[in-house]
Amino acid sequence: MKNQFTAIIERGDKFLIATCPEVPEAHGQGATREKCLRDLAASIESVLEYRREEALANLRAGSERAVVNVI
Repeated sequence: MKNQFTAIIERGDKFLIATCPEVPEAHGQGATREKCLRDLAASIESVLEYRREEALANLRAGSERAVVNVI
């Protein structure tokens, strides 16, 4: 499971609305399923980038930073 997230899509009053259980802060909307999912993907990316920036800003002195790839 590489960079895959679950999208829950529901019909709103005017648009489709998508949420992601793995990243609850992320939401997407759009007139079509494709637009809704693109919007959700952008929101997930934004939330994860924000989390990364916050975590890196608060590293303890002497901490080691490494990259882990999930395949």
